Amino acid sequence: LWDVKAKQSGQRVSALLDLPAPKPRLTAFTLSIDTAENMRKAAREAADYPLLKIKIGGAEGLEGCLAVMEERPDAELIIDANEALAPEDVAEFQKALRGRPVALIEQPLHRTAYDKIPNMPEVRPPFCADESLHTAKDLDRLWEAGYRAVNVKLDKCGGLTAGLELMRAAKAKGFTVMAGCMVGTSLAMAPMVLLESFADYIDLDGPLLLAKDRENGLRYEGSTMHPPSKELWG
Repeated sequence: LWDVKAKQSGQRVSALLDLPAPKPRLTAFTLSIDTAENMRKAAREAADYPLLKIKIGGAEGLEGCLAVMEERPDAELIIDANEALAPEDVAEFQKALRGRPVALIEQPLHRTAYDKIPNMPEVRPPFCADESLHTAKDLDRLWEAGYRAVNVKLDKCGGLTAGLELMRAAKAKGFTVMAGCMVGTSLAMAPMVLLESFADYIDLDGPLLLAKDRENGLRYEGSTMHPPSKELWG
């Protein structure tokens, strides 16, 4: 509907919402769950990406994370546990990763688990909620649980209008904000690109993981993602 309004009015959606025009941004690139050696190889092949998102399936994923860091000491990492860690694993991960170039540990616990996790300002890396976050109503509970970052996905929160509300509320509360995505075409990414000015981290590599994107897709130059064209969206 925002795209329809933009095309009818001849204005970009950013102007309609009184938002800054989106700028090119660095996006993370995702490495899938695999053996430590295969993840090391994947990290080497992703040499053009200074920000890597590493998927892990449990506590054993720490070995893969360390292998990636050994292979790519130049890269900053986001470790995505996808709810796979137990509360007792959290301290072990933080101990092993202290002082390492890890920006965030994403969704360490099950989406319904709100066990207290150590996340005071001096504790690094901070924890980021993904599956536990849907709308702005979840923010207070997540802060109380110890999360200090959130991964906002328009697929979860209800689209651009709800995403804008959520990002504004998250920033106001003090959360680090990541603009995230599901695997999808450039059309699925485009509305979130509009909100890049609210995001500390961008994880919008969905089209890069597809065999084929749609026509007039987002333009990626290495790790840099460019705003959508009028032909694509908005």
